[in-house]
Amino acid sequence: MEMEIPNIKAGVGCPIDYVLAVNDTLNVINGKWKLPIIGSLLFEKKRFTEIQKNIGKITPRMLSKELKELELNGIVLRKVYDTTPVIVEYELSESAKKLNEVLDKMVEWGIYHRKQELNKK
Repeated sequence: MEMEIPNIKAGVGCPIDYVLAVNDTLNVINGKWKLPIIGSLLFEKKRFTEIQKNIGKITPRMLSKELKELELNGIVLRKVYDTTPVIVEYELSESAKKLNEVLDKMVEWGIYHRKQELNKK
């Protein structure tokens, strides 16, 4: 069953709930690497090395740490297959897949903001 996301306007009527929701979101996706990891997994499940190749400058140690945190927060699902060698795949939870809307808006804003700043120069 798909979880319904509350109407934003309901949050505007109550600043405390609005700020709490923003804080909850930031606590889960905060940091230099979490959004790139989520972005890497938005389209399909991937193995560790595939995620690392997508992100570029992230170290294996940092990727491992960030994946564990995202897993603890219910954003990333880790599946281990009993094969030889063992295969481990990562994918986004259903809840995390809703972040594509957030990321799309962030990209849209980033493009807009960059153009605005470049036009000032």
